[in-house]
Amino acid sequence: MFDVDVYGAGLAVVLGMAVAAWLLSIPKRDVSFIDSLWSLFFLALTITYITLAPALTERAYLLLFIVTVWAVRLSVFITLRNLGQPEDRRYRAIRTDNGPGFWLRSLYIVFALQAILAWIISLPLLGTVLGAAPLGWLDFAAVALWLLGFGFETIGDQQLARFRSQPGSHHRVLDTGLWRYTRHPNYFGEACIWWAYYLFALAAGAWWTIIGPLLMTYLLLRVSGVSLLEKDIDERRPAYGDYVRRTNAFFPGPPRTSL
Repeated sequence: MFDVDVYGAGLAVVLGMAVAAWLLSIPKRDVSFIDSLWSLFFLALTITYITLAPALTERAYLLLFIVTVWAVRLSVFITLRNLGQPEDRRYRAIRTDNGPGFWLRSLYIVFALQAILAWIISLPLLGTVLGAAPLGWLDFAAVALWLLGFGFETIGDQQLARFRSQPGSHHRVLDTGLWRYTRHPNYFGEACIWWAYYLFALAAGAWWTIIGPLLMTYLLLRVSGVSLLEKDIDERRPAYGDYVRRTNAFFPGPPRTSL
């Protein structure tokens, strides 16, 4: 069920992508496009695993299809969102903290780091591709959970993009649509997608790949997702404190009465 050669080839592929992206970032002085590359890491890993797998099942082809849909949609959305914009403020802060040598340090603190994280998180994709078990009820549950997550992520992203395009939105808070029920519907959707990938792996017999969704959920909640975004958002949007008091951070739920 685990093939070190196939898994190792995946690491080589994403590290190669990371180095190429890093070289492009040097003359641009902008590393923000690593965000556009993030989901494509997983598509490249899935294609690598499928290419090198000794045999393929219907589950592997289904996985390739839904990973492609998710990865391309997310990459295109982020690319269009960032088009013509300056380097993201998160990366500007990292650039400032690392001084004039950031152009070199960014190779490992931005590009290689994210490539390695993607490689580790991709374990359910590897387990799904290498598994030989026939399709079963867990696969149908995985599809249902993936559709839920994809819907939350896609609709949440579109609602936020539409809100940001409105004049004067910089100091207001989006609290309608999916954002009425969770402060981060896109992150909730992303977590659902990765637990769906794990259900595919579980159906294939690769229960040990649970490290993938656990790590992704941790990143979304504690590292690059909810915690990072909300670190100083109340300074930029004064009404956010009230929004926090009446709206769940992650799991959707009915709004609470604000005191």
